[in-house]
Amino acid sequence: MAIVKNKKAFHDYFIDEQIEAGVVLQGWEVKAIRAGRVQLKEAYVKLLSGEIFLIGSHISPLNSVSNHISPDPIRSRKLLLKRLEIKRLIGKVERAGSTMVPLDMHFSKGRVKLQIGLARGKKQHDKRQAIKDREWQREEARILKQKR
Repeated sequence: MAIVKNKKAFHDYFIDEQIEAGVVLQGWEVKAIRAGRVQLKEAYVKLLSGEIFLIGSHISPLNSVSNHISPDPIRSRKLLLKRLEIKRLIGKVERAGSTMVPLDMHFSKGRVKLQIGLARGKKQHDKRQAIKDREWQREEARILKQKR
């Protein structure tokens, strides 16, 4: 069950591989995510001192957050992966020049998970071609529907 998807990532990048990671969250963040108050549009995944972090995602706090907690909506959140997966990601990012981007946030067995994509950037002409292909698919579906 997807909570939020990062459509901009699919527009700006070729996604080569997808990996699911856990996210370290505070209690108020889980409640806000369940309410759908999360945004991944400007977020990115970065490697810092051998650990992987989600940076720039915005989780808006609910009005019912307790008084003794001061919520930070755009704090960096650590991602949970196995050590071998982290080493493999480091190798692909450093050697192959790939980028890690968040694709979507979803629930898996009651836990919040983040789908990370290993991506290569698209050039402007690639983006235009993708738009043309998508419009042609819509037009083709419309034509076939009219013929029936």
